[in-house]
Amino acid sequence: MNDTLIYEVDGPIAVLTLNRPDKLNAINTSMLEAINEAMDDAEDNPNVRAIVLKGAGKSFSAGFDLNDKVWDTEDDADMRAALEDDFNTIMRFWDSPKPTVAVVQGHCVGGAMEMALACDITIAAEGAMFGEPEVSIASGIVAMLLPWLTGPKLAKELLLTGRIKIPSQRIYEMGLINRVVKESELDIAGLEMAETIASNDRLSVEITKRAINRTLEIGGMREALLDALEADVLYETADNDEGKAFYKVLKDKGLKAAKEWRKEIIKKASS
Repeated sequence: MNDTLIYEVDGPIAVLTLNRPDKLNAINTSMLEAINEAMDDAEDNPNVRAIVLKGAGKSFSAGFDLNDKVWDTEDDADMRAALEDDFNTIMRFWDSPKPTVAVVQGHCVGGAMEMALACDITIAAEGAMFGEPEVSIASGIVAMLLPWLTGPKLAKELLLTGRIKIPSQRIYEMGLINRVVKESELDIAGLEMAETIASNDRLSVEITKRAINRTLEIGGMREALLDALEADVLYETADNDEGKAFYKVLKDKGLKAAKEWRKEIIKKASS
């Protein structure tokens, strides 16, 4: 395990804390490796009965790190492998035989929002902001969970607008999180939820979680998620001139400049 993640076990609860607060806990390759190693440990530990996922500092996570060198590849096979790693790590929280609880403050966007949604229970602070910005940054959706958890209309609102400052109360109203609490009460609320679940019969909890998940998967969720992942792979490896130009500006001048560049080309095309 590395310093991008803090892993602690306290009685029946394992706590994974994303630990790049200076980068808003942006998820890079090192963090992905640490998450998977921690999940292996938590799942193999017979004393652990629930898993809590949280972020250090002011935010849960700003999503996948756009500056990670993994995205610089021009090899289609390497890009596919990177996206599959992202997908599989997100889905570990859905697939884990042990119940998972996400505790969210500050920013929770992109792949981080998908990771929080993949957890069985999600509790957010009143000031938390959610969003899926992929379409605004010339990217695709790694784990298309939203249509299954909130329905197609609201999923399209979130995904097609690319907004990243959707209040936690609105996300609660969409049925995507379980509770909204004061930020000062967030950690306690998350641990209390995990402890309440952990106090129940271990096997009964595991079987019930699996049965609920299977309700969606029998309806085609897993197949649809894999199909959406394939679509993301195709997009990320496509010869997309606008996307490539956008990323060049982003790398050279930053995200704000890249979005301004897009506004200008849309304006010119409309004039």
